[in-house]
Amino acid sequence: MENQEYSVGLDIGTTKIVAIVGRRNAHGKIEILGVGKAKSLGVHKGIVNNISQTINSIKTAVAEAQSSAGVPIHKVTVGIAGKHIRSLQHSDYIMREHPDQYITEDDIEKLKDQVKKLVMLPGEEIIHVLPQEYKVDSEGEIQEPIGMHGKRLEANFHVVVGQMGSIRNIARCVREAGLEMEALTLEPLASSEAVLTKEEKEAGVAIVDIGGGTTDIAIFKDNIIRHTCVIPYGGGIITDDIKEGCSIIEKHAEQLKVKFGSSVPELEKDSTYVTIPGLHGRPDKEISLKVLAQIINARVEEILEMVNTELKAYGAFEQKKKLIAGIVLTGGGSNLRNLRQLANYTTGFDSRIGFANEYVANDKNQYLKGPEFATSIGLLMESLKIRDKKILPTEEEIIEEIVTRAEPVANQPIAETEKIQIQPIEEIKKVEVAKRNKPTFGQSLMDKVKKFFEEVEE
Repeated sequence: MENQEYSVGLDIGTTKIVAIVGRRNAHGKIEILGVGKAKSLGVHKGIVNNISQTINSIKTAVAEAQSSAGVPIHKVTVGIAGKHIRSLQHSDYIMREHPDQYITEDDIEKLKDQVKKLVMLPGEEIIHVLPQEYKVDSEGEIQEPIGMHGKRLEANFHVVVGQMGSIRNIARCVREAGLEMEALTLEPLASSEAVLTKEEKEAGVAIVDIGGGTTDIAIFKDNIIRHTCVIPYGGGIITDDIKEGCSIIEKHAEQLKVKFGSSVPELEKDSTYVTIPGLHGRPDKEISLKVLAQIINARVEEILEMVNTELKAYGAFEQKKKLIAGIVLTGGGSNLRNLRQLANYTTGFDSRIGFANEYVANDKNQYLKGPEFATSIGLLMESLKIRDKKILPTEEEIIEEIVTRAEPVANQPIAETEKIQIQPIEEIKKVEVAKRNKPTFGQSLMDKVKKFFEEVEE
């Protein structure tokens, strides 16, 4: 299997590192070839704090993914989060040299490149430049300017910024694990690819990805990214609270949270207890599930209040910016019982749990259904998008291949070729280019506009 046929998403999380290998099938869904998972030992709250341990964890996850997929892994698309991530809104414009020609992808890239030159705070670097609405001359609220005519091309951008040191630490870990970093993607954007529908993004929705060390938020409205942020609390701090509150070791605290934890104490009975084995001959310890739920509830409410603050900062409670689709909870932390009910009560928005296997074709054993795989599957989807863009053949490559293929036939003796109906080489070129380089909606639109103006000029 050629490297071009598959892609890899690498999620470097606080509690686990996951590598997922996959490819797109004939129906456009994702076929998972292999999954590798390792305990994350060198990451704290989304930030690498031990280079060698993180490299070893990456190697373990990638080796397992390679073994299960049966393919070598060289390039990966990596996620980034952490409390150092921040976002800002920015407007910029370019003046086009040839306004008589229609706007192309090159013009948009030129505008993006101009935004990437923004001066950030010392030690910061731009991770993403995400266009929102465009304005062409005096016409505003344009979502797709390609194919239009105009002198001034302007856009509002959502710019995601992170600490240069944290970004370079991740890049170094990936490189020293023997891999090439194909792209770096903000984790809530990756998660949104895996669990949100186009209708939800159109109506207005907030994805809340509760990971081990951070809670990542991304807000969409009118199919446009409106707000992103990272809260430096996740499932790990809930485990720490249980450990301290119940005076038990971290391993038992995590097991208690996963198997018996609840976000709503009122739904737990006073008489229900669970027994924790004592350490080194000490007596067993009985813990009330109601007390456990109270400990969890206190921290989860704090996290949800921070989510509420971010929703208010965006303006989600205003009529025009209202999130009709509410909240989608995902990440490992969303597995907590009754979390959805608590989120509904705390935020006032309807919520659902976002499962990560909606776009996966071959998850028969439901292994990837857990919301903890949302980010890694989203990163794989992002990697597949990058691969799709890169492997599309250019017109010159197609023509060169056709000419090479046609030459032996053209040079055969007439006796051998007289029964063969040979199309003119120019016709073959046209057919092959059209067949293998099928235009996108934007390209089709440009062609129609161009044809229209050519007819007008005639």
